[in-house]
Amino acid sequence: MDFNFPQETLDWREELRSFLQEALPENEPGADDFFDNEEQAPFAKEFMKKLGARRWLAPAWPEEYGGLGKTQIEQMILNEELSYFRAPHGGRLFTIGITGPTVLVHADNEQKERLLPEMASGEVWYCQGFSEPETGSDLASMTTRAVKDGDDYIVNGQKIWTSNAHIADKMILLARTNTEVAKHRGISAFALDMNTPGVTIQKVPNIAYRDDFNQVFFEDVRIPARNLIGAEDDGWRVAMTVLDFERSNIAAISGARRTIHDLINWAKEEHGGHRPWDDIQVRLKLGELATEAEVGRLVAYRTVWLQSRGEVPNYEASIGKVWMAYLGIKVANIGVNLMSNYGQLTPGSKWAQLAGRVEESYLLSLSGPIAGGTGEIQRTVIATRGLGLPRGE
Repeated sequence: MDFNFPQETLDWREELRSFLQEALPENEPGADDFFDNEEQAPFAKEFMKKLGARRWLAPAWPEEYGGLGKTQIEQMILNEELSYFRAPHGGRLFTIGITGPTVLVHADNEQKERLLPEMASGEVWYCQGFSEPETGSDLASMTTRAVKDGDDYIVNGQKIWTSNAHIADKMILLARTNTEVAKHRGISAFALDMNTPGVTIQKVPNIAYRDDFNQVFFEDVRIPARNLIGAEDDGWRVAMTVLDFERSNIAAISGARRTIHDLINWAKEEHGGHRPWDDIQVRLKLGELATEAEVGRLVAYRTVWLQSRGEVPNYEASIGKVWMAYLGIKVANIGVNLMSNYGQLTPGSKWAQLAGRVEESYLLSLSGPIAGGTGEIQRTVIATRGLGLPRGE
C-alpha cells in the first residue's frame, strides 16, 4: 500500500486535532483520561454528541445513516487521533467500531434506518455480549438460549467480560437458538435494549480497581424478533464479522504511542537531580519502543487499507493484535521501571508521575494477550490463514 495520504485526508487529520485540542480539558492531572465509568460518563456522553453533531463519529458510514460517506482510512484516522488525545471512549469501540459496521453488513433496511442514526449521533452506546463463564476462546460453546415465542425471543443465560455494560444503552448479543445442529450453526445475533426487564448487571472489578468489566444475567428477557440481526441460526457469521472489525488495533497502538511520547518528555526533565534521558540505556529503550509502536501503526494502517478495498484482513488483523498486546506490556513495564518508586504510585496519588497512568497501564496490560482473542488463537489464525500451515491435531 501507499502510506502517503492525499491532501484532503491530511486536512481532515488537522481539523480533528484542532477540534480535540479545544474540546478536551488539559493541564490538569488526569483530566485527559476519561475511562468509561459513571462519574465520567456525563462528560463522555456530551463529547460523543458533539462528534455526532458534526457527523464525525462514523465518517465512513453512508450519509443517510449519519456518516459523511468518507473512506475507512478517514475513519481510522479519527480513531487514531481520538485515542492519541485520550478522548472519552464512550463505548465508541463497541458502538461505532463493531456493532455499526456489523449492522451495515447483515441487517435489513428497516434495521439500518432504525439503529444506525442513533449510534452515529452519539445518543446510543452498545456493549458486546459474547463471552460466558465457560466459553471464552471456544465461543461456539455458549449456552445462553433464545427461544422464539410469537413476535419475541425469550433469552435466559449469562454473559461475562461485558465491558461497559453498566453504562451501555444496548448490547449486541449472541445466543443459541438451535440445539439440534453443529454448535457453530445454531447461534443468532440480536440488538438488546439494556433496560429490558430481566436484565441484571453485576460489576466485576479488575486488578486496577476499575469497574468497566461486568457480568450480565438474563432471566426470561424478551427481545422483539425485529431485533434479530441477520438470519436465525446465522449468528456465527455475524460474530466473525464483528471480530474482524474489532481487530484493527489502531486505537490501542495510538494510545501506546502517546504513552511513549509522554515517557520521552518525562525522561528529558530533571528528576531527583538528574535527567533519565542522559542515560544511553534509557534512550535506547525508549527508542526501541517508539520504533515498535510505529511498526504496529503501519500494520494497522495496512489492515484498514485492506478493509477499504473490500477485503477481510483476518490474519493481518491478528498480526496487529499480537504485536499490540505484547507491546502494551513492554511499554508499561519499561515506563514503571523508568520512574522507579514513583512509577508504582496509583492515579490520584500526590506524587504519582504522569497522573499514575503508566502504573494503571502496567496492571491493565496483563489482559492484553487474552482480551479479544488470545495470543494462541491469533497465532493459529496467522499460521493457517496467513502462512498456509496445516492445523495441529
